[in-house]
Amino acid sequence: MIENRDDLYGAPTPGALADEVFENYRRYVNPPLARVMKLSGSPIEVRAEGSTIWDQNGKAYLDFAGGYGVFTLGHRHPRVLAAVREQLDRFALSGKTMFNVLLGRASKRLAELSPGDLEISFWCNSGTEAVEGALKLARVATGRKKIVATHDAYHGKTIGALSASGREAFQTPFRPLLADVAHVAFGDAEVLDAALVDAAAFIVEPVQGEGGVIVPPEGYLKRAWAICKEHDVLFLGDEIQTGFGRTGALMCLDHDGIKPDILIVGKALGGGLYPVSAILADRSLMSLFQPGDHGSTFGGNPLGSAVAIAALDVLVEERLSERARYAGAKLMQGLRALQSPSIRDVRGRGLLVGVELDRPARQLAYALLERGIAAKDTHERVLRIAPPLVITDSEIDLFLERLEDALVAFDATT
Repeated sequence: MIENRDDLYGAPTPGALADEVFENYRRYVNPPLARVMKLSGSPIEVRAEGSTIWDQNGKAYLDFAGGYGVFTLGHRHPRVLAAVREQLDRFALSGKTMFNVLLGRASKRLAELSPGDLEISFWCNSGTEAVEGALKLARVATGRKKIVATHDAYHGKTIGALSASGREAFQTPFRPLLADVAHVAFGDAEVLDAALVDAAAFIVEPVQGEGGVIVPPEGYLKRAWAICKEHDVLFLGDEIQTGFGRTGALMCLDHDGIKPDILIVGKALGGGLYPVSAILADRSLMSLFQPGDHGSTFGGNPLGSAVAIAALDVLVEERLSERARYAGAKLMQGLRALQSPSIRDVRGRGLLVGVELDRPARQLAYALLERGIAAKDTHERVLRIAPPLVITDSEIDLFLERLEDALVAFDATT
């Protein structure tokens, strides 16, 4: 039981807190989700630190979901927390009438770490906002409208980003979407030749996360980049989920030595504490955005900039890309050693890993939650595993032990 009453947000008991949350969700947030909460007995997160989340009853959960890639540094990293507190003592948001010291510093730091000459950045809040800005920039830069993306891609759910996403289930309720968006098979570079005729841009994730943790064939991204050059089409690298060490390199595209024309980043850039995203391009390309062409009221604010600077410094100084390579190899080895008839495939790069099953993965995710492990199903039959890059060897061992136990129960069901 949690002793600190503050951890219950003023509720007298854990049960009272659960009842309050359920009722608020039912009446004011999402009634269908509230029903799921009630039926499954879903816990309520009240505190987090490092790689651990605690619920209202004081039960600890190892976080192997990682907020879809947000918690690269874990929860509440002390250096990022300190940066937040220091900036809050000054001011948090910009009045928009003066220049911002920390935005300049954050942009400089991001440029220093980005591939090639991608030195100019536009800052926003969420990944989908960054995708919207990148699509706009590609159109204004080329004077062409057509965007090429891949099947099963996920670039966000605002109208422009959703149009580029390649999931019919997400798109169908909201059609018509943007015109002039074409989709091709992920992993097949040769189909790009015909698709890229008269296109402005090709947008691609180096590893498809929401699409089922799909790692492309060796050489695919480099060949796709070369084909874009042949067609004078901009290559947009969506590193919102794969960026900042997740796959064992600072950017996943670094594995192939690719410098995209436009780089799209987010999630981990906020250090697990604040929503931050950005698009980067070289000086000549980004200068095509005239003042007022694109904007964000909250984008590039002082608090977010302070968080980004601290997050980038931690990433480099704690050598978390190297940690992801080592920990990812250990995790994959352990997963592949599991003896379960339900497992069809184990794949991934660094600490972005997918376990494909022979049936929907949601029940396995629930079984893990009961055993103190937070993980997330995706693309129906895939368990997506994306723990913080600060995950320890002993925490990986514990995860594998509890997954093995959960698989026994999962295998017994039909």
